[in-house]
Amino acid sequence: MKWIRQICAQVEDPAETLGAKAHGLVVLHRLELPVPAAFVVTTEACRVFLGEGSLPAGLDTELATAMSGLETATVRRFGGGRTPLAVSVRSGASVSMPGMMNTILNLGLTTGATRALAAETGDARFARDSRRRLRSGFASALADGGAADHLGEAVHPTRAGRRRRGETIPDDAFRQLELAVETVFSSWNAPRARTYRELHGIPHDLGTAVIVQAMVFGNRDDRSGSGVAFSRDPTTGKNVPFGDVLFCHQGEDVVSGRSAARPLHELRSREPAVWAALTDALARLERHHRDACYVEFTFEAGELWLLQVRPCRYGGAAGVGVATDLADEHLITRHEALRRISPHHLQHVRTPRIAASPQTDVLARGVGACPGVAAGRVATTTEAAVRMAADGPVILVRPETSPHDMRGLAAAAGIVTALGGPASHAAVVARAMNKPAVVGITDLEIDAGASVTAGGRVIGEGTPVTIDGTSGTVALGSPPTTTDTAGARLRRLLSWADEVSGDHTERDELQRLKAAHATLGHTPQR
Repeated sequence: MKWIRQICAQVEDPAETLGAKAHGLVVLHRLELPVPAAFVVTTEACRVFLGEGSLPAGLDTELATAMSGLETATVRRFGGGRTPLAVSVRSGASVSMPGMMNTILNLGLTTGATRALAAETGDARFARDSRRRLRSGFASALADGGAADHLGEAVHPTRAGRRRRGETIPDDAFRQLELAVETVFSSWNAPRARTYRELHGIPHDLGTAVIVQAMVFGNRDDRSGSGVAFSRDPTTGKNVPFGDVLFCHQGEDVVSGRSAARPLHELRSREPAVWAALTDALARLERHHRDACYVEFTFEAGELWLLQVRPCRYGGAAGVGVATDLADEHLITRHEALRRISPHHLQHVRTPRIAASPQTDVLARGVGACPGVAAGRVATTTEAAVRMAADGPVILVRPETSPHDMRGLAAAAGIVTALGGPASHAAVVARAMNKPAVVGITDLEIDAGASVTAGGRVIGEGTPVTIDGTSGTVALGSPPTTTDTAGARLRRLLSWADEVSGDHTERDELQRLKAAHATLGHTPQR
């Protein structure tokens, strides 16, 4: 097939063609880890769609063939039958753009398929909930503005985009699939996605792949759920699995932050078999990538399935800690550890924190999601953050954030949310942008455009606050701060740098690292 690849261990196409997400699924297959059956529509098809305004010729036939293959692999029938097949349709560019494009879950749950799912499972509530999620998510994607009106000067306004405006969700599974592929392709040029690419220097002409994957239902029952996991703590670099899990929920609930996620370690007692399989997978992935890894997972009726993996390169102190620990564990050499640490890491390795002091007026406490201290005036909407940032730093304070808040997140010096955990959208984007963030302040209430209430106190928009992304503290005004001293792992890394350069004279940390890089013939990148 020209436009589609079945995702399996034998696929050789690069991430530039498959997208990074599908390329990661290929790795999971090669490691013989549990992955739902899937195929990918390539980035080449997306570029044709964006350039010509319609899906490439022949893609409809390839979609039918690929879906027939999924039916065979799952022993299910797309859109009907006694055992109906539902799929997820996800974006997947060659570079990570977390949450910036559309995802549609439970696709194929037509009226008839929903009845069949209820009969198969004996759980009409579950079947109705899954169809409700499809209709809600699909309607949101169709209304998302994404693409049809914001394709930019270089691409053709799509005929598909014009058709989608005001279109209802079809009750035909294959038409749902075609429409979903068009919608995800179009979301490549959603304003939030373009803003993200401009902030991160990502070219606008890459396009996204689309992954079509058999659904695993995290909302199936009390022994089901979804989560995200880091093989090592992204805030400290410690070798401890870290993340969020939601029982009896689908993955969108974890990432959005709208539901109160539980710490990942609660899986150990609730679903020990899932925990054992997950921690084994994380260890195997670390050995393969020789780095800390991030995975998204779902478990249905006590069985684990992996949906995404990518290696993580942490910044600041966490990055230094991971590099030195991996060297100590003999996954990488000491020279490789030094190559992985850039001067930028050293600039952020000593994390500032709000000092414990009688002068510190604590307004609220939540969960630290990205280390560091940020101070600025409270802005309660994206529009306010963009406007107020022209006159000085702002702290964006929201119930939760979504990709639609991208401009506000970019404008803010720090981020605070009432909902969500360390793997919520706000936390993930904050770490990607290296901005201090505090999430999950349970008693925080936001009156958009007016005020914030926490701990029984009300402060108006524009009030100066300081946040500590390590401790999760939000304080009024400008409290005193302190900076961490050099940790043992940084001292060990710099001793390796001195051994490489052969220079043991008294110098600052940056000079010691640069001398080692020069000896290794390495030019670090940020």
